[in-house]
Amino acid sequence: MKRIPLVPLIVACALFMENTDSTVIATSLPAIAADLGEDPISLKLALTSYLVSLAIFIPISGWMADRFGARTVFRGALGVFMLGSILCAMSQSLPHFVAARFVQGLGGAMMVPVGRLVLLRSVPKSEMVSALAYLTVPALVGPVVGPPLGGFITTYFDWRWIFFINIPIGIIGVALASIFIENVREEDVPPLDVRGFLLAGTGFAALMLGLATGGRHLIPGWASAVMALAGIACLALYLRHARKVEAPVLNLGLLRIPTFRASVIGGSLFRVGVGAVPFLLPLMLQLGFGMSPLQSGLLTFAAAAGALFVKTLATRILRRFGFRRVLVVNSVIAAAFIGASAFFTPQTPHLVILAVLFLGGCLRSLQFTAVNALGYADVSNREMSYATSLANVAQQLALSMGVAFGAFVLEASAAVKGHATPDFTDFGPAFVAVSAVSMLSVFAMMTLRPDAGAEVSGHRFSARRATAEAVQDTKPHEH
Repeated sequence: MKRIPLVPLIVACALFMENTDSTVIATSLPAIAADLGEDPISLKLALTSYLVSLAIFIPISGWMADRFGARTVFRGALGVFMLGSILCAMSQSLPHFVAARFVQGLGGAMMVPVGRLVLLRSVPKSEMVSALAYLTVPALVGPVVGPPLGGFITTYFDWRWIFFINIPIGIIGVALASIFIENVREEDVPPLDVRGFLLAGTGFAALMLGLATGGRHLIPGWASAVMALAGIACLALYLRHARKVEAPVLNLGLLRIPTFRASVIGGSLFRVGVGAVPFLLPLMLQLGFGMSPLQSGLLTFAAAAGALFVKTLATRILRRFGFRRVLVVNSVIAAAFIGASAFFTPQTPHLVILAVLFLGGCLRSLQFTAVNALGYADVSNREMSYATSLANVAQQLALSMGVAFGAFVLEASAAVKGHATPDFTDFGPAFVAVSAVSMLSVFAMMTLRPDAGAEVSGHRFSARRATAEAVQDTKPHEH
């Protein structure tokens, strides 16, 4: 493809739009809740409904691209995302807002995975880390400018205007995609696994919405429990179904690949903590510390700035130390930095908060760059669409579970202490809890071989040492 060098920039339009949107909303949650007459914690449904929509429709994104062409699906997805943004701006109640976010998720489910799939198929494995890092650098500008921009608009104008930011960006993305992205399709695309799609989609939606509603907001507690159990039942039926079909909508057989398995399981555990941060942190700064949306945004952008900074170093770090060492050590330190927010108080100097968030953003960015590149290290081009679908579904479900789990611990802490609404002392237990879940990812990363993904990272690992460790791994363990 002659025009491939422009593909990362075009896909970055979609990433920029999606990431700006999510960070702007996180900063504006308290103001949106007040305008809609809702408890701020109930706005977790707006975050989870978007992520659940992603989880439902991402599994068919690869099939759609193979069947109808990457350019066609990418442009259509941008249009749906813009439509969802307009509906969000017009919302007058929490149910309407949640539904509009679900429409946005439908667009996001197609535009980002399909764009990433085009990129992954266009570069050799030896250049994959650099390509993924380069792809996300422009996109990371969104989370950097999103919190201050959202805080400024919410403080001095109206929160509804934050959704109109997506419209000009989306139009630019559609125009560039029409010119520079080829409408590549796969030959001999298998039929869509409709039954599997319905089972998996219903299971994910019911389980996550059941957990997110958690006994309050919109539906009674018993209904939340029934919904969650129904979701588990549907997912169990999908597992049974997937073993019987040749081309399941989610190819769980890919988990037999050690690098892909560690990336999905370890990455998902780590993302639980990361998913809770955009929900918990703005609420703590605004509701707990009494900051305005603009003041909050001028602090929370530091994490994205750190992520942007370390992207330029990720390739060299992985080449020097390799995937296993980086992922094992960094998962513990990065998770600890998530928990560090538990020690913030209204008297904590803003420079200290900025420094902690900046360093935490650096560490999380390195973790995600490594996890994403490792996941595709041993996946063939033919299986790439299935791999991107499965990995992205796991990612969105983990982020959604992070929001739900963080909100649950926050509410539980308030209930135990007898608070009608959470105060700043209730956020500490929530940050510690989600940090602990993220730290569990280290056990998945420890299963990797020391030379795992060496072709992708470029890390030179001693052949003699690798052979010795492989022999050691084959010896029977006494326990």
